[in-house]
Amino acid sequence: MAVLGRGKGHGGISILHALGAGYGSVLSLDLSTRVQLRDTPVKKEPEDPHGLLPAVMEAWTSAGHSLPEAEELHWAIRSDIPTGRGLKSSAALAIACIRALCDATETNLEHHEMVDISTAAQLSCGCSMTGSVDDSWSAVEPGWKVVDPSVPAAEGVLMQGEIPNADDWTVLVVDRGPREVQPDPERFQFAAGQFQQAITSVEQQQIFNAMVHNGRAVATALGDNLGRKTCNDMGILGSRVSSITGSGPAIFLIIPSSQEATVRRIKQTLGPRNWEIIETSIRTSEA
Repeated sequence: MAVLGRGKGHGGISILHALGAGYGSVLSLDLSTRVQLRDTPVKKEPEDPHGLLPAVMEAWTSAGHSLPEAEELHWAIRSDIPTGRGLKSSAALAIACIRALCDATETNLEHHEMVDISTAAQLSCGCSMTGSVDDSWSAVEPGWKVVDPSVPAAEGVLMQGEIPNADDWTVLVVDRGPREVQPDPERFQFAAGQFQQAITSVEQQQIFNAMVHNGRAVATALGDNLGRKTCNDMGILGSRVSSITGSGPAIFLIIPSSQEATVRRIKQTLGPRNWEIIETSIRTSEA
């Protein structure tokens, strides 16, 4: 068995939901998906309910790139990003696969080219309504970007930056289980005023405030009263940011790393709800 190529992509948390705000923005996290492209079958074929893996292959060749010279191509995947929770797992997988294809074929792509291929793949297989351009940027690069999903990735970055002193923050991801309510574009339009508050905060580079406003708008659009209440409760307990990521249902909390007692208190409070809590950090490097 030969490994033809390896690749990696990262998950993230929402700053702006593209469906409601018109612009998308995601902050990259130290949660990752790693893939290997092999020329023989793997012991356990990866789960791919949307058909994203063949969609990536098709988008890759449609962009004019050749596949590796092998009779068979198979994917081996390892990921610490829960799927279907709003943590950008699809974009992380797509970018990881694109990087593995680059590795296998000695192809050098600019980051915006990877994002365009990832967007095309996600749109074609139906796992994203907007193409998740912002998600794909967070899978490729650390920090955050505000992007216009209606134009090619090279032209669509409107703002970008990093969280100052990012190492001073702990991120808790609260996995509330699989998504039960699918996003309805019309309901997201009902929350337009709340999304505008998030946009205004981003324009002022108040990223944490934008996350809070965006999460409230998403809760409104999804009718997620439990999510809204949980976020409010976590804020009272000391979380600097408590918000819903993507179209939910995962909630993320950003807490000063120095406040270990707050982290423990929040974990103890959420414990009886039997939700998985993932402790991670804001990604600050390309590694």
